[in-house]
Parts: sequence; C-alpha cells; structure tokens
Amino acid sequence: MDELHPLSDFIDCKIRVNNASPTYYYEGYCPQSGNLLKLPRTSLVEAIAQSLMQQLAKDEIYTQEGKMYGILLVELPTGEQRVIKAFSGLLNGCSVVEGWVPPISGREEVALEEAKTLAELEAIKQELITLNQLPERQQYEILSREFAQQLQAMRDRHRDRKHQRHEKRQLICATLTGEALTIAIEQLDEESRQQGIEQRQLKRQHNEVLQPLKQVIAAADKRMQELKQQRKQLSRQLQAQMQAAYTLMNFLGQRRSLQQLMPQGLPTGTGDCCAPKLLQYAATHNLKPLAMAEFWWGTKSTDGDKIPGRFYGACAERCQPLMGFLLSGFSEINSSRLLSVNQEKDETLSIIYEDKWLIAVNKPAGLLSVPGRYFDTQDSVLSRLRNSLPDGMSLNTVHRLDRDTSGILLLARDRQTYRQLSIQFQQQQIHKVYEALLAGIVTVDRGVIELPLWGNPDNRPYQQVDWEYGKPSITHFQVLAREGNYTRVEFTPLTGRTHQLRVHAADVQGLGVAILGDRLYGCNQVASRLYLHARELSFQHPHLEETLQIQAKTPF
Repeated sequence: MDELHPLSDFIDCKIRVNNASPTYYYEGYCPQSGNLLKLPRTSLVEAIAQSLMQQLAKDEIYTQEGKMYGILLVELPTGEQRVIKAFSGLLNGCSVVEGWVPPISGREEVALEEAKTLAELEAIKQELITLNQLPERQQYEILSREFAQQLQAMRDRHRDRKHQRHEKRQLICATLTGEALTIAIEQLDEESRQQGIEQRQLKRQHNEVLQPLKQVIAAADKRMQELKQQRKQLSRQLQAQMQAAYTLMNFLGQRRSLQQLMPQGLPTGTGDCCAPKLLQYAATHNLKPLAMAEFWWGTKSTDGDKIPGRFYGACAERCQPLMGFLLSGFSEINSSRLLSVNQEKDETLSIIYEDKWLIAVNKPAGLLSVPGRYFDTQDSVLSRLRNSLPDGMSLNTVHRLDRDTSGILLLARDRQTYRQLSIQFQQQQIHKVYEALLAGIVTVDRGVIELPLWGNPDNRPYQQVDWEYGKPSITHFQVLAREGNYTRVEFTPLTGRTHQLRVHAADVQGLGVAILGDRLYGCNQVASRLYLHARELSFQHPHLEETLQIQAKTPF
C-alpha cells in the first residue's frame, strides 16, 4: 500500500525521541459501553509531523492554500510500525493524491450529483450577483437622491413664502377692511393652494419616473429570494445525500453512515477532516493506531484562528462527535481509568416499559439524557439505546431529565409518536411525580409553589427567581416523611422549567431547603448523588388510547 510510510521517511530511527507524557488525547465515549476511549498525541508523532512540515515547505503545492494535515502512527499485524498521512477536504481540487490516505468511502457514490449540484449553486451565485448589480438599482438611487434634493429645495422655498404670507396676512388685517381685505386674503390662500399643487405635481413626476425602476427592482428582489431558497434547498439536499452515502467503520467492524451517527445533522465537510480519514483507513486495513497528530499548514485560516505549523486537537463540530464511534474497538485503553469511571457513574440502564411505539427507561443519576456537543458529553441514554437496539437510530427523547436526576425517561420510536407525546408535554397533559430528600426540615406539610424562573445567560445553567424576566413555574408538594434532619418530599410539577424543582426547593421564597446533594443550589452536605428521582409518569398513550402509568421505585 502506497499510503503506508516507514518511520525512516520522517525521522532517524537511530535517534531516540523523548516519548514521555502525551501532550493531547483524542477522546470519545464508546456508544455501546460508555467507556472512555483515548488515543494520544505523543512527542514521537509530533516529531514525525514536524518532519512532514519540512517536506511540505519544499513544495509550493502545499503552500497555496491553508488546511489541516494529520499523521497516524500505526502498527501492522507483524508488529512493524508505519505512518499514514491525510489532508482535510480537497488538496488543490483533488480528493485522491498519491501517498495520502483516500477520502472516506461514499463520496464517489454522490460525485456526479455533487458536481451537478455545485454547478447549479455556482449558476445561482452568478445570477444573484447579476441581479444585485442591476443598472436599474443605481439609476433608482441616483434619481431618488436628485428628486429628494428637488423636493427639499421646493419645501424650503414654500416655507419661506409661507412665512412671508403670514407676515403679510397680519399687515393687511391691520390696514385693510371690507372687500379689499377679502380679495387680499383670497390671493394669499390661492398662493398657498398653488404651492400644494406644485408639490403634488413634483411627487407625481417623481413617481412616474421611479415606478418602472421600482417594479424591475422588486421583480429582481423576488427572484433573489427564490434563488436563495433554492440554494438553501440544494445545499441541504446535497449534504443529506453525502451524509447518507459516507460510511464509517470502527475497530469493532461496525459500519454507520454519517446520517445514522448524527441524525440531527452535521456541518458541511463532516467526514472530510484528517482524523476521521486516518482512523477509518486504519480500521479498514487492520492497522492498530498508536498515536495521532494534526496541524495547520499553508496560509492562515480566514478567521485567523489557525496558525501554520501549530498542532490542534479534534474540531468540536465535525470530528469530536464521531470520535467515540471511530475509536470503538481500539484496544489500547487505560483499563484502570475505565473501571473507575464506570464505578463512579453506577450507570446501569434498564428498560421499564416497551412497546412498538415507545420506550421508558429508568435513567440512573450521572447519565445524560441526550449526548452533548463535546467528547466528555457523548455518553447518554439516547446514544446507548441507538447503538444497542435494532431500531435504535429512529429513537428520540420526548423530554429530558437533568444529568444528576434519576428516574423515568420517555423515548419515541417513530416521528408520529414523538410529535403526539411532545404535544402532550407542551400542553401540560403529562402527569409527573418526583421524590426528593431535602437536606433539612420542611415545616409545611403540603402546598403550591409559584415562582417565576429565569436563566442568567452569564451564569448557565444556574436558574434564579426573577419576577420581571422569569417564566411562570408551578409545583405542588407534599411532605412524605421527616427522617432525622432530612425531609422526604413528593413534588408534582405542573410546568417543566429547567431546574424547577431544585430552585423551588432551595429558594427562600419556596421551601427554603435544598435537595440533598444539590451543590449548585446551596447544599454543602456530603452526598453521593443528587437525591431527586422521577418516580411516576402517566399520560394518554397516543396509539392505544388508554392512560399509561409508569413507575420507577425511588432508589434512596
């Protein structure tokens, strides 16, 4: 394989490179197990990458445009070490370049459609430029300015004449009487009417000249709106086709399209970055990854964030969401770290109700409902189920629980069920019951808490009571028991604001006692978790037309 390069192409193997602590880790959570997978960037691969930079500097082809480059140190089944290298996107318009790993499979399937769409987009771009530069636009602007100046000059002249008429009117009223006075006033009134007629005539003349230009411009603007909508639709269509065609394989031999991995959509260019190309190549050629490094070379990035010759980690938007899947099956994992992570999280996921339309799980505390944006927030109920169930990729969470809250989480297996259940949540037709242990004594046995909640954008995710900007939030509560210095409380929220129960419990205008383990809202007592559990959920089943009641026993 021409893509496999010996280390001697980059470094003198006789010289020992200090390969101490890694300077960076490519990380991601395995979608199935939730284990943290790590691939290091070591001093050795940085030395290899710096040697590659020196090679690139000798060829003008690599300095004409700025882009990311990457190298992956791999081990063959024989135990020998080799280097593979990749560039992001296209290299001077080419996707396949000798000596570099090829693009991820799938692009060739949509190559003709991509070329056709890009040609259509270019044609739209040129037509938009033409329409935006219509000569009628400039004519309209020039004439409008001229007419505005003429109108202003006329108004100034009329204002002066009006002032003169006012003075003359005062004079003739003081000096004339009878018929002479009447004739003089009529003359002044007639002059005023003539000025009004003169102004209206000028405006009419302006309109007669400008109206045809306005019609041409309006038609052009309408066409531009249509073209922009068409451009947006074509771009989305091409992106969807490419994401469906791009197929990634991990080290477990599992294959997924980009569309399956990120059904909510990915930025344009996802799958064309160095890291996915390198890891995909290693997985499909039975190569064991040892270490990886990516760097920017060529001209500076347009936003100035990327400096030639500097190393960078996985990009947050395009690469990081794929890392967990791509690294799955990668054997060099820090097993002791994984053990501690799993012990700390205690994240056993159990399905407590299931039919062909929906699933209810008992989410453990410490596990996200849905994956986040970055590598350390990929493990979640949704990502686990999507990778473990045959129809997992069609699942969607209907609502969410905080990471630290345990209890019932509802997921829909199809779009129609998702919409119908979402409407029930929005219309507050879902009956929810939570149980919590509060770190103090609540003296009132039962009641209703109504406090408007507002999330300060400068202090997320903290919520606070704010009577000016807050959104209405209502919670019914009932004390179940007082256990020593703690109070067990049942909460029934009528609204679903972020952290609603936690704030209603902790705020002095609510119960004034924080939930045990809720350090965010003032509980300083040592606790192993947040003592808040979604215990009951009842709603109208969207297909069975009966009330479904689901319960999950409180674990504390």
